[in-house]
Amino acid sequence: GEMSARCDLEGHNILTLNLAKDIISGKKSVAQARKDFGTNVVDDVLGKHPIYVEKLTFEPQTMAKAAFPDKPIIPGSPIRSEAGETKAMGDAEVLAFVIAADDNEVLAAAEAQKKDISKEVMDYAKMLHMEHGKNQKTVMGLGQKIKSTPTDTKAVDDLRVKGAQDLSKLVPLNGKEFEKAYMDAMVIGHNDVISMIDGKLIPATKNGELKKQLMETREHVTMHLEKAKKIQANL
Repeated sequence: GEMSARCDLEGHNILTLNLAKDIISGKKSVAQARKDFGTNVVDDVLGKHPIYVEKLTFEPQTMAKAAFPDKPIIPGSPIRSEAGETKAMGDAEVLAFVIAADDNEVLAAAEAQKKDISKEVMDYAKMLHMEHGKNQKTVMGLGQKIKSTPTDTKAVDDLRVKGAQDLSKLVPLNGKEFEKAYMDAMVIGHNDVISMIDGKLIPATKNGELKKQLMETREHVTMHLEKAKKIQANL
């Protein structure tokens, strides 16, 4: 029930969504929409300010009003919270925070495995990839078990954005330079996750099984941190 567009130009995202809406509503065929995309892009470059590039021509609907609300293909996947939702943190948001933190570590570990780095750092990255991926799967399954669907709030989105920003600093690096930056990031990142679990997630958790899972996650993250500090000290 949700559609998004991603491009380096915001106006072209707006254009894509407007044309998609025309296709959905039967106003345009796919062929017509493709042709109109090109026409609008050219008009935009020529400074004609086409309306399809300037703003959405329709009012977006919430998930509750979606014509065919979708179900995630991966059981236990997070859903997005309703816009403007300001309720106190509950188990659904706690689950989403853990999943987002695991995602950030998995993405960084995957990037590390593309680099020309020492066996020690490579083995560490592979270990993080496997263990954070496993933890993410466990947390999604737990959400289903306790009947709480992980919910991505703005705060969870902010955590994902921070992870992407940190990763963007690592991507251009390689070799020893990457190793040092990656291990520094792992020490900081795992410290941050422990602080988040202790100061934010455990106090907000209502379900006993989820609290137990958070403690187990904390234990693993602490082990990852200690290992990272040892590797960092040798670089």
